[in-house]
Amino acid sequence: MRKFLVLISVLLIASCATDEAYENLNRDPNKPTNLSAEALFTSSIKSLFDQMESTNVNTNVFRLFAQYWTETTYIDEANYDLVTRNITGNHFSELYRDVLYDLKDAKSKVTSNSKKGMIEVLEVYTWQQLVDTFGDIPYSEALNGSANPTPSYDDAETIYIDLLARINTAITQLNSSDEAFSSADVIYGGDVTKWRKFANSLKLKLAMRVADVTSMAAQSKSEAEEAILAGVFTSNSENATIAYENATPNTNPIWLDLVQSGRSDFVVANTVVDYMNNLSDPRRAYYFDDNLGAGIYTGGTYGASSPYPNFTHIGDMLHDPTFRGVLMDLTEVEFLLAEAKERNYNAPGTAEFHYNAAISASMEDWGVSTTEITTYLLNPSVAYATATGTWRQKIGLQFWLAMYNRGFEGWSVYRKYDAPVLNVAASSGLPVPNRYTYPVSEQTLNGANYQAASSQIGGDLLTTKLFWDVN
Repeated sequence: MRKFLVLISVLLIASCATDEAYENLNRDPNKPTNLSAEALFTSSIKSLFDQMESTNVNTNVFRLFAQYWTETTYIDEANYDLVTRNITGNHFSELYRDVLYDLKDAKSKVTSNSKKGMIEVLEVYTWQQLVDTFGDIPYSEALNGSANPTPSYDDAETIYIDLLARINTAITQLNSSDEAFSSADVIYGGDVTKWRKFANSLKLKLAMRVADVTSMAAQSKSEAEEAILAGVFTSNSENATIAYENATPNTNPIWLDLVQSGRSDFVVANTVVDYMNNLSDPRRAYYFDDNLGAGIYTGGTYGASSPYPNFTHIGDMLHDPTFRGVLMDLTEVEFLLAEAKERNYNAPGTAEFHYNAAISASMEDWGVSTTEITTYLLNPSVAYATATGTWRQKIGLQFWLAMYNRGFEGWSVYRKYDAPVLNVAASSGLPVPNRYTYPVSEQTLNGANYQAASSQIGGDLLTTKLFWDVN
């Protein structure tokens, strides 16, 4: 297991920063904290994984947005209240301050092309998360410290075009024989070949995300085909993961809220339980606990108060402090390949082949037996040839089910494929949001640019769609 010992001093320093001060998002790069590129690289990786893995309602409510979990007593977040706890501000500042700024600082301290390429892959990944959360964001003028403490917002589509150019640059850099990060790389341990596959897989993801955007349709096809030809993930052993440890501060952050907190804030939502029950999905034994009796799974009504003893609990695997974190995996790639085939992109195999491969990769990763996988794929309600709905509905449902512990991606799948059908929140009566609203700190500390961005996207509302969400 790869260790995080290099992180301890970094984390202590980072913990002193405040979440709400906008200037912390734009720390002056001319006066960087005196840390090595290796320490900054490791710290940024862990900050990124922790933010995307967390289930703390102050920082990450994506498992709620995707309706995998619901709350037991305090149900504001399951009803899409993002303001009371400053959720959007915490997510915004964590990715800008503790990921992107540290990556920029690390990049300024390295000369190796491979190291620069590894940093660039993570930067592109993080920028995509921000765009897919908010829409237009500070980008070209961001992270410039005192030189520009109030950056303007860039158009989300323009950012995507630039991210595709940047990931292509990163792929080229990773083809070099230059020195790579080794022990500081807590994802792949310095394996540049796996980083290249990660980069190509991320390029495929970027390309497929914009496949419905008319102005980017041709680029989506060409970039996706290039990524596929160059080599994307073909095995779960290539997944972009982190190995968490038994002791804080290096445990999986899910453990902090499910176990160390001593609280019982979540049960699984009826939304996901009902779909999985109807399909006799064998992942139920891994996703969920059997606290109601062997083989009995009952989800709490999404957005309603759901007393902890009365409903199915979250599975034991997610209570393990060492449970791996994931940024991207084979399952996601295979579903993207299935979509690419349905769009007549040049890729090997068939849509059905990749759909089956995606489901199999998910189940294998969770420990489901080969026999159970085969039985599930033969279920007429699952089999690609006989399952009801369009290709978007078939892929969307199974993709969403597979992203169970990756709430952000589950939410993104729903927004892109418009499948499966999710519930309105029981208390507020609101539908699933299309985006996060901008942080309150943006309104107060970057007001003119916030107002311009809000007007540009059609209003700073939960219902405002992102540019790629066109259906």
